[in-house]
Amino acid sequence: MIISLPPGEFGAYLFDCDGTIADSMPLHHRAWTQALDEWDCTFPEDLFYAWGGRTVADIIASLNEAQGLAMPVAAVADRRERLYRELLPRLTAVPGIVAHIEDARGRIPTAVVSGSTRDSVTASLTVLGLLDSFDVLVCAGDYARAKPDPEGFLRAAEHLGVRPEHCLVFEDTDLGIQAATAAGMASVRVPQPRRG
Repeated sequence: MIISLPPGEFGAYLFDCDGTIADSMPLHHRAWTQALDEWDCTFPEDLFYAWGGRTVADIIASLNEAQGLAMPVAAVADRRERLYRELLPRLTAVPGIVAHIEDARGRIPTAVVSGSTRDSVTASLTVLGLLDSFDVLVCAGDYARAKPDPEGFLRAAEHLGVRPEHCLVFEDTDLGIQAATAAGMASVRVPQPRRG
């Protein structure tokens, strides 16, 4: 199923990565669960999806606060990332998105704007054979304020040389849609793939 776009001419497409391009959310949740189990920390699936778009460091800090823990952010983030990498061979693309990426190639500038690290985004896009499809990657560490703040999307538009109101954002989370709206950009909601 191809995802339908809002009417209008757009000068750039900005894509979230996890859950939008890469059907990686179930793999990320599994990696989170395994990493957090080592610290007797829980991260229920509904909360995981509700927090979609937040950075790894922000999630760990919030879980520490909510559960009275003192998990070391860098160590837990590194462990989660290594566990995710082990699961990468199972990664697939979100149905309906690759057609838009391929249609834009050479015609419309494209960027990925993600709350994940550059290493994680690069690894996911490489597995999917899509890394060379994007002109710009804006990842955690490239901006100070995470979604729903518009900073990441605005930075991507600036790198591409396209005014925000001429950008179309592809997102799967509420925080991402809020960030696109705050940036003055049109957006399209990418539905979660159906599970068998």
